[in-house]
Amino acid sequence: MERPSIWVIIVVLLLAVLFLREPRFQRSEEIFLRWLIRHSQPAAKTVPITIIETGRENPPAPLETALLLQGILEFKPTVIAIEPILQWGERNKDQEQIFIDQAMRVPKLVLGAELTATPDPDAPVAEIAGFTRVTGRRGDLPAFSGIERQPGEDVRILSTLGSINLPEESADDLHVPLLFQYRGEVIPSFALQAVLLWMRLTPGEVVIDIGTAITLPNGTKIPIRSDGTLLVNPRMVQRARRVTLNELLLAAQQHESGAATAIRLEDIRTHLVLARVATNAPDVFAAAIGAIQANSFVRRVSWIFDCAMVVLAAALSGALRRFSRVDLIIGAIAFSAAYCLIALGIISRFSIWIPAWLPLGASWISVLFAIVLPKRKDSARTVSIAAPPPAL
Repeated sequence: MERPSIWVIIVVLLLAVLFLREPRFQRSEEIFLRWLIRHSQPAAKTVPITIIETGRENPPAPLETALLLQGILEFKPTVIAIEPILQWGERNKDQEQIFIDQAMRVPKLVLGAELTATPDPDAPVAEIAGFTRVTGRRGDLPAFSGIERQPGEDVRILSTLGSINLPEESADDLHVPLLFQYRGEVIPSFALQAVLLWMRLTPGEVVIDIGTAITLPNGTKIPIRSDGTLLVNPRMVQRARRVTLNELLLAAQQHESGAATAIRLEDIRTHLVLARVATNAPDVFAAAIGAIQANSFVRRVSWIFDCAMVVLAAALSGALRRFSRVDLIIGAIAFSAAYCLIALGIISRFSIWIPAWLPLGASWISVLFAIVLPKRKDSARTVSIAAPPPAL
């Protein structure tokens, strides 16, 4: 077996160092993660969340929202979370009162609000209860100092507010913010606030280590990044129940009259009900809520795996030079395809994703060097001497 080429080892190690130290290369791994998620199914079977789509008007009209609550309350849910910011203005005051009458019957109501880093200096400062057991560096958390939009005061009294901010620099369809920094305090986002109410937890019972995990009293550890975001599988919402407002109202009417319902919603009392506007945007809050409920989080494999793959690629670089160029190329393609299939199986079964660029890049570099570098010749040759013929 030939010794590994020193040039291959140097290039592979430099590639690994560059990848580990450059954030842009690390973010490029999410391209492979998106491909894995698009072609796999979440490990969780079902999640106790019911998503109700109200329509495309944002926010929905007060009467429409009141009908939403009236229909849901027929099935006695515990927590109702309304994602759109219910800010209707003075001209809808009479209709807003109809919504308030229904909201008073909801056991726990979570409403969306939007924070801002540049509040009106003349606006009163809103107090938001934060977490008390927080460790870790807070510098990467999105910081806000005021509320930009929120429901009216009469509605706020009956509910708990949750921030629906999605900072562009830290949130997309894979990363959902769970924590914000508000006037020096760490507060929950809309998704985390809804889950805490559904689990009957208070902020004082939650332990937070920023950059590591949010630990709940039942032992659940929610992995979070330094910016307070959770890595989610957007396809998790496929495990939730989804109904439209018209379907809900029809089911409520049938349930009230004792007739058979088209959709069974009797178990909605154990579900977290999430009302949102019908849109093509991904249901990031529903995906985060479902992941926490199912305790199924997308986790990256340990960096030890990357190091092992790099060392293995460098160690086998010498043996690869024994094969022909055609065999090397075919073998590299087959290895890449098998690697992707294995990655799909792992993320579907265990919700663990393995990286692509560094392991596959190291393998392909080893193959390319085996093709380009000249094969080493033996320093000495064995000469065989034929035996003389027997004497006659």
